[in-house]
Amino acid sequence: MPLGLGRRKKASPLVENEEAEPIRAGLNVPGMDGLDGGGLGLGEGTTQEGLPPPPTSLRPRLIFHTQLAHGSPTGRIEGFSNVRELYTKIGEAFGIAPPEVMFCTLNTHKVDMDKLLGGQIGLEDFIFAHIKGQRKEVEVFKGEDALGLTITDNGAGYAFIKRIREGSVVHQIQVINVGDMIESINGHSLIGCRHYEVAKMLKELPKGKDFILKMVEPLKAFDMISQRSGGARAGSGTQLGTGKGTLRLRSKGPATVEELPSAFEEKAIEKVDDLLESYMGIRDSELAATMVELGKDKKNPDEFAEALDETLGDFAFPDEFVFDVWGAIGDAKVGRL
Repeated sequence: MPLGLGRRKKASPLVENEEAEPIRAGLNVPGMDGLDGGGLGLGEGTTQEGLPPPPTSLRPRLIFHTQLAHGSPTGRIEGFSNVRELYTKIGEAFGIAPPEVMFCTLNTHKVDMDKLLGGQIGLEDFIFAHIKGQRKEVEVFKGEDALGLTITDNGAGYAFIKRIREGSVVHQIQVINVGDMIESINGHSLIGCRHYEVAKMLKELPKGKDFILKMVEPLKAFDMISQRSGGARAGSGTQLGTGKGTLRLRSKGPATVEELPSAFEEKAIEKVDDLLESYMGIRDSELAATMVELGKDKKNPDEFAEALDETLGDFAFPDEFVFDVWGAIGDAKVGRL
């Protein structure tokens, strides 16, 4: 509706004596030889309208290598189409319950939010799984309107801290760190909540009052114990894979091998992700990519708003945010970003 109106067989999965090396992605699919620049994504979406998913025998067989971030042998995983299935495969490889996996990073074992696994995995990326570590309870005094937190989620029911703004209320509390999963606020469980729901709840907490955060931090290796933020834009992890080719994970339908984002898409996605943080206190590159995909071919902001309502209506984006996103996509098209 127009803007301005109210809207709504297997080998062992562990490789005992293998070094952490780039993924060997076995694409035994006709016509996919020499694939360069495609990828796999774990996001929301469906298969192309009118076309059923290909039979299992004709789908690409993609094998990824993984380790537990705090240290483990190398495991091999395959046959997943979304984040929940990925966590299940990781659990099977290492003999742990899938809910123990908090989030994954690509090509680094550190809690580096710029390497967070989102909706896409490069075909040569190495997956590090961060599992639950120490639980902690913190009493926080909300002395300002903004706490200084940016929230994201893992797509499987856990919301966690992606950034802590320097000098903010939370920045003064040393026991709260980037990567901490927010388990509850004042006794209200947040398991199963999306990032925007958690950010809204934190924003609505009354100023001048104390509140209780229960959190779980990721289990850390010895060289990560002193780490505090890990939220800087510059990457610091060792690059084990080039990421050529992308697997896109989907909540509905099979995962698909896709081309890497174009320069326009990369710029637009980054800007939309910045707008999500500014307006809603969240970062979600897959959500940003979905918005760019919805908007790049629309002729005007009203068409874009209708597409957002149809696909992402649960977010109830304000009109001013939609206008800014439309402008960011347009600026990226003409190279103004």
